[in-house]
Amino acid sequence: MPELPEVETIARGLAKRVTGDVIESVWLGSKPEPLKSPAEHIVETLEGARISAVGRMGKHIVFDLERPKQQAAAKGKRREAQVEGSRAQWVVHLGMTGQMLVCKPDAEIEKHTHAIAKLKSGRELRFVDPRRFGRLSVARNGDFETVGVEPLDVDLARFVELFRGRKTPIKSALLNQKLLRGVGNIYADESLFRAGIRPRRRAATITREQLEKLYESVRQVLKEAIKLGGSSISDYVDPEGKEGFFQLRHRVYGREGEPCLVCRTSVKRTVIAGRSSHYCPKCQK
Repeated sequence: MPELPEVETIARGLAKRVTGDVIESVWLGSKPEPLKSPAEHIVETLEGARISAVGRMGKHIVFDLERPKQQAAAKGKRREAQVEGSRAQWVVHLGMTGQMLVCKPDAEIEKHTHAIAKLKSGRELRFVDPRRFGRLSVARNGDFETVGVEPLDVDLARFVELFRGRKTPIKSALLNQKLLRGVGNIYADESLFRAGIRPRRRAATITREQLEKLYESVRQVLKEAIKLGGSSISDYVDPEGKEGFFQLRHRVYGREGEPCLVCRTSVKRTVIAGRSSHYCPKCQK
C-alpha cells in the first residue's frame, strides 16, 4: 500500500501537471467498489470544475476544486448548492495497488482503469487499481478531514503524548492512523530500526529519550523517502509512471535473513497484529 512518501510524491507530481486545468468530462467504470461517494455526486462535482490545488492528507490525495459562479448558476439553483464554490474536493485513496496517472488521450487504457477525467488541456487523469481497494469520493463542501496528526507537522511534545502509556506494541501504535496518519509498514520498520527500538516493545516501556529519538527517526525517514520518490516494491509509480528509489535505502524492511548493514547480524521477521515486521535483534532493544 502506498504510504505517506509515495502519496506525497504523487500529489506533488499531480500538482505540477494538472493545477489550473479544467475537468471537462468524467467516465466511471462499472465496478462499485472504488466509489465511496455516489457516482452521480462524483460526476456533478468534477465536471466543469477547475483544479485549484493538489495536496496530501494522510494517505489521501486531495484535489481542491473551484467552479465559476456563473457556470454553477446556469445549471440551476437546485444543483448550484451541490457544485458551486471553491471548496469542493475530489479525494482519492490508492488502497493497495491504486495508481493516479496523467496520460495522453491516445494512450492505451489499462484493464483495471476505474475512472477517467478528461482535461481541457487534452490530457486525461486515470485511476487504475487492479485489486480495487482504492476509493474515490468527493467532499462537496470542501470539508474533507482525516483523524490523526501529520508526522511531519507534529511537534515533539505532542508526539511523545501520543505514545506514552500505551500498552500496545510500538509498531502497532505507529500504524494506528487515528494517532499518526500516513505511516505504514515500511516506514514504521525503518524508523524503529534507526531509533534502536524493537517493533514488539510495548509503547509504555519506551523512555522519553527513546521516544524523542523515534520522533527524529520518523521525520528523517519520511523526508529521505519523499526526496527519493518513495519506495517501489510492488505496483507503485508516480503520475508519470516512474518508480521511486527509497527501496534501495531500506535497512531492515524486506531484508529477512540478510545481514544488518550496521552489525552484520541477520535481520529477523516477526508478525505483529497480522503485519510483517523486520528488525535487527542486536541493534534494536
